[in-house]
Amino acid sequence: MEVGIIQIMPSFGYLGMSDQEVYEHETRLAVLADELGYDHVWVVEHHFEDYSFCPDNFVYLAHIAGLTKRIRLATGAVIVPWNIQPLRVAEKAALLDTLSGGRTILGIGRGLSRREFDQFGIKMDESRDRFDEAAPMILEALETGVMEEHHGKYFDQPRAVIRPKPASSFRDRTAQVAMSPESALEAAKLGVQMMAFNYKPLPVLKEDIDRYRSAFFSQHQREPKPMLLSEMTVCDTDPNRARENAEKYCATYLHSVVHHYEMMGEHFKDAKGYSAYADSAALMRAAGMEMAAKGYVEGQIWGTPDQMLRKFEERFEFLGETGALFAFRFGGAPLEVAERSLRLVAKEVMPVLKKMIASKASEPERAHAAA
Repeated sequence: MEVGIIQIMPSFGYLGMSDQEVYEHETRLAVLADELGYDHVWVVEHHFEDYSFCPDNFVYLAHIAGLTKRIRLATGAVIVPWNIQPLRVAEKAALLDTLSGGRTILGIGRGLSRREFDQFGIKMDESRDRFDEAAPMILEALETGVMEEHHGKYFDQPRAVIRPKPASSFRDRTAQVAMSPESALEAAKLGVQMMAFNYKPLPVLKEDIDRYRSAFFSQHQREPKPMLLSEMTVCDTDPNRARENAEKYCATYLHSVVHHYEMMGEHFKDAKGYSAYADSAALMRAAGMEMAAKGYVEGQIWGTPDQMLRKFEERFEFLGETGALFAFRFGGAPLEVAERSLRLVAKEVMPVLKKMIASKASEPERAHAAA
């Protein structure tokens, strides 16, 4: 059972906060997560807006590497189409791994925000093809230490040696942000772990996961790692305060998502490779922002430790095992709220989750022994 934190890097909802204060707070939480035993810290790549700004998550994670001892460091994710040269992604991953003593997890994705594509001068219609061409080049280079000569639709690459050379394989420590059915299948094809942000109804998410697991096994003849699912989380010993804060900060975060990604717009239906998002946008427009926010808040895992654990039990019964990535600072949640949640999850939720999954994993063994 993997339990980590994910850092969104927002200033949306934080009135009067400077960009430098955002990074001071996030750095404090990342270092605390290392001290409290979280498995990994994930950091997004986003640009230009209050919604989220971490223009180079490799740089940020290299800084965190120097402040921490054991926590693994994950790009959540590097947006491949915005990083024009696949070679540079492979080099940065190898360097971060060297500097951190082998603690790097490479998370990759293809991007969703029209605003960001426009400002990089890259056509959103090209994102799927760019990702599908570049991702295998990156993974192979990190596996062999060499990016071989390549002549494709978007990339002409002479043979290049990766220095520093990757010390070990990235195959089992690479994840893909897969928010659409097509991306889930691409993650299976690449043979990497699936990661997603929690926003879909569980039956729809289950379809994506089952499709991913089936395709992964068919192509690699082994089971994939359990997927990682990100939560906007408030944990508190006071159930009323937990609900009040969750309803406030999760809803504010959703407003930032809807604004940044233009989630109620109609542009997805005209963008190649984004039909699943066009369907989601149509549903959100039909429901309206108030109902969408209510559903989103109730879909996240938050509450007292006992309430959170009951929600996880229900999820595991429906989806099977999933790893958990907790976002604690978002939507205007003050640092003290985020830190209280981070500490309480580490103390009372994380140990029980790990025992819960370990117990479930041993059930077949006990049944076999009894037989």
